Amino acid sequence: MRSSSPKGGSAPKKQLLSPWDQQRKAAQRSALNALKRARRSAEKAGVSLSEWEGEFLDSVSDRVKTHGRAFADPEKGAPGQALSAMQGRKLKEITAKAKGEEPKRRWGRKKADD
Repeated sequence: MRSSSPKGGSAPKKQLLSPWDQQRKAAQRSALNALKRARRSAEKAGVSLSEWEGEFLDSVSDRVKTHGRAFADPEKGAPGQALSAMQGRKLKEITAKAKGEEPKRRWGRKKADD
């Protein structure tokens, strides 16, 4: 019996991922990188994160590594995304705090400058 490979062995075939799986894996990598960047920038800037913020970053990154995404309810985030809408918002707030930016107002009136 002859093999088609010039070296005699057959190389294991790498299973190709569907476009859906590729997008999901890319979202997972992107979320993990964003979580790492937020923590690193806070440490580098010397900004101390609250206990809740540190725990949030740890738990979300663990869930993304384990399950591929950090939320269970599909209505809380877009399909194929690793973070829910609120988790993404909190991550942006932590990143802004690490950069030393003022927190953005979510609602209410602006202060009147006298």
